[in-house]
Amino acid sequence: MHKDIEKVLFNEAQIEEIVGNVAEKINNDYGDSEIVAIVILKGSLVFSADLIRRLDMNVQVDFMQASSYGFGTESSGVIKIKKDLETDIRGKHALIIEDIIDSGRTLSLLKEELKKRGAASVKIASLLSKPARRVVDVETEYLGTEIPDEFVVGYGLDYAERYRNLPYIGILKPEVYL
Repeated sequence: MHKDIEKVLFNEAQIEEIVGNVAEKINNDYGDSEIVAIVILKGSLVFSADLIRRLDMNVQVDFMQASSYGFGTESSGVIKIKKDLETDIRGKHALIIEDIIDSGRTLSLLKEELKKRGAASVKIASLLSKPARRVVDVETEYLGTEIPDEFVVGYGLDYAERYRNLPYIGILKPEVYL
């Protein structure tokens, strides 16, 4: 375990099971329909790679980067789209893949934006959700699991661009970010 981690919340085997459950639900819902998987950078990259490999349908992949955090641990409330899609999603089924839903602001904005762009449908798959931090309700069709109000890192999740490479999800020691 990394010296900055207080506790492992999910080990590799537990993460694999969570990802498998999410993939199964997506496969059941979409069947043979083609989807555009919209990977929200940077945090969901690891989850997305594992999830997409388990999907049975044709999957186009594109990327968006949106942020409301900067280098802090609290949402700033201001959403910035730093990287936009290259794919025209008009008439296509969009699946937003996110690592964690915290305030809900970012995903709410992105979901509405993709609907405005004419997507046939827009659904969200998120590995984690922190309901205690929710400010904006956002429907999440495919949720891995809920977690307590702790600052988590690993498996793509970061603090100031660090810890993404940890193979597990752990709770960051408060003295690291306070």
